[in-house]
Amino acid sequence: MSGILIVVLNTIVLIGALASAVVAVRAEKLLDSVIALGATGSFIALEFLLLQAPDVAIAEASVGAVLSTVLFIIALRKVNADKEEQK
Repeated sequence: MSGILIVVLNTIVLIGALASAVVAVRAEKLLDSVIALGATGSFIALEFLLLQAPDVAIAEASVGAVLSTVLFIIALRKVNADKEEQK
């Protein structure tokens, strides 16, 4: 690939990662924060792929984007279910 194209792609991916991280911190609802955190993990995995580290990209995509997002959503549902039972 062309050097300019790689720089442009890296810049776009890093801006996306930064924007999704800001959304994760500033979101009102916890579910929105969890989804934005998963998007951040996806952008970081894409950046590792662009940096030619496919093994790290696969690990980040599976753990940072998918597994942690699923675990956070399960935990949120359990907490909400417990709150409903206590009412």
